[in-house]
Amino acid sequence: MSPHLPSSAPPSRRPRAAARDRGAVLIVTLLIMAVLALALTSYVNLNLNSARMAQRGFQQAAAFNLAEAGAEEALWSFNQANTGAGGAWSDWTLASGAAKRQFTGFDLGSASGRVQVYVDNYAPSGSARPSVVALSTVEATGGAAVTKMVEVTLRRRSRFSAGLMAKDSVTFAGNRASVDSWNSDPDNDPATAPVAYSATTRNDRGSVASVSVETRKVLVNQADVYGYVYTGGPDPVVGDNGSIRGRDTPADVPVDPARVATDFSATFPDVTAPTDGTWLAALPATLGTAGQATKWRCPNLSLSGRQTLTIYGDVTLVLTGGTGTRTIDVTGQAGIILATNSTLTVYSEGDMLIAGNGLTNPNTRPATCLIYGTNTRAGGQRIQIAGNGALKAALYAPNADITINGNGDIYGGAVGNTITLTGQAEFHYDESLENLDAGMPFGVDQWREITGGDARAAQMGKFAGW
Repeated sequence: MSPHLPSSAPPSRRPRAAARDRGAVLIVTLLIMAVLALALTSYVNLNLNSARMAQRGFQQAAAFNLAEAGAEEALWSFNQANTGAGGAWSDWTLASGAAKRQFTGFDLGSASGRVQVYVDNYAPSGSARPSVVALSTVEATGGAAVTKMVEVTLRRRSRFSAGLMAKDSVTFAGNRASVDSWNSDPDNDPATAPVAYSATTRNDRGSVASVSVETRKVLVNQADVYGYVYTGGPDPVVGDNGSIRGRDTPADVPVDPARVATDFSATFPDVTAPTDGTWLAALPATLGTAGQATKWRCPNLSLSGRQTLTIYGDVTLVLTGGTGTRTIDVTGQAGIILATNSTLTVYSEGDMLIAGNGLTNPNTRPATCLIYGTNTRAGGQRIQIAGNGALKAALYAPNADITINGNGDIYGGAVGNTITLTGQAEFHYDESLENLDAGMPFGVDQWREITGGDARAAQMGKFAGW
């Protein structure tokens, strides 16, 4: 019997297969981890770059805000000085008409800031427009400094920044009325001889303006505007025979788009009448004394028939009648007459009617006759000027509804809540009225950020050594 040999089975392959599987999983895991590491590295770099960009953007914005704040500090000093407040420029370094000041210590968290401000003319006179340049610097640890430079040109605000200016609407209801301009005081010196309006002094700055943002608030209709039209938003309405043109407008262009602006804004400060003056129970035939300044008060000014009131010297007349009363009533052949080289300034809260022979002003400058409407409620005052003669006056009544009737010539300016012109009147805006209010505050006329290398280099000398 042969010996029994133990049976044998082939060796199992499973341990090797499992090892191979584990190796494959490990490789895949390592690959995934490598991809994740790369992705995380890119993500971290992206976040770091985003953080740097955000920080840089913050610094840029902070520098810009500092530059504007510096310019505003200068504007504040101008207007403080304008009110007569002492010390408006006391913290500034003053030399040769210029002013400069540095504001430091602005803590911006991860950065610090400063701003230098240079004013080229801190005591301007007349119609001068001073310039303010502000240079700001924001510095952060480990980064380059960020600088911003802005230049602001200031001008004194004016009650008569446009010839016909309204809070609400300006309407030409007549046929072929016209608007143009001239300057009765081109050198801004009242001591020199004034310049009369004529064909040779006629200019193309006869401006019409409304701050209203509603449609159909400037109705030029069939009028001819030789100058500019400004609105608070919508385009003006111009009829088939109307025009808005200037000296440089092509002959075949009735409405020059370069002379229409839809971003107009303005302030209309109320006027307060003086509280002093000699009381008059009734107006005499003459008022004032040649060569002297006098101030008077009475309830109203009423002339009819052939009555006249002649003004001598520099007369201020305060009419005390309130809202709802007619404080000026000139009808028939009556009229107010200014003597040569005399002036008249009227303050009135009530309604006004100037008709008849109206208001005769032989002086060349319309600013010699100023009429202020002091009513503080929009539409609370009605002013009507009628007649076919020539009227030279400046009318400022920001809450009044003003109507101008007739076919004569009107020299000066008018500001109201609404202004309506009927007939074929010719309105001649006196540009010198812009400089009438010496006590008005300063505002921004032009603003720009200086970014170009050459433009910056031209300004950097102002900031050298301080």
